[in-house]
Amino acid sequence: MSHAYPLGKTLDAALSKVAPAARTLAEAEALAATLDGNLKVAELATDWLTVSAEAADAMFAPSDALAHGHLQRYEDEKGNPVVAVIWWKLAVPGAVKEKPARPAPKADAKAAEPADHTDDLYFRRGRTKPSRRRYVDPRQLDLFRQAKTDSET
Repeated sequence: MSHAYPLGKTLDAALSKVAPAARTLAEAEALAATLDGNLKVAELATDWLTVSAEAADAMFAPSDALAHGHLQRYEDEKGNPVVAVIWWKLAVPGAVKEKPARPAPKADAKAAEPADHTDDLYFRRGRTKPSRRRYVDPRQLDLFRQAKTDSET
């Protein structure tokens, strides 16, 4: 089962057991429109809460809440529990900062230049790899010489 994240204007509203939950951005926007027509999903926010061990256990106790998987438990350097809460943050449309659209990549300049295949030519045959020949110790070359007999001299 996939995770469902609660919706809310504030973190406290998102942590309530009756907060509506959505899995995707489209579901979250549809739920925000049904809750209040003036609200829009601002972001999928992650907030970190440092809580006591009892409060962390209470947060992770089984419940009938619609959201599930939106809480993750960690520990800080002192061993205190830290809870990460992932939730859909709601805001009025004027308060939501729209992300600027990315400019289109300039493909004309690269298309006009010829393709460079220097690396393909250089690395094709493995010229940069170390030699695979075994090291021959020059002190052992005399082991493979044939001894001359008296008839050869």
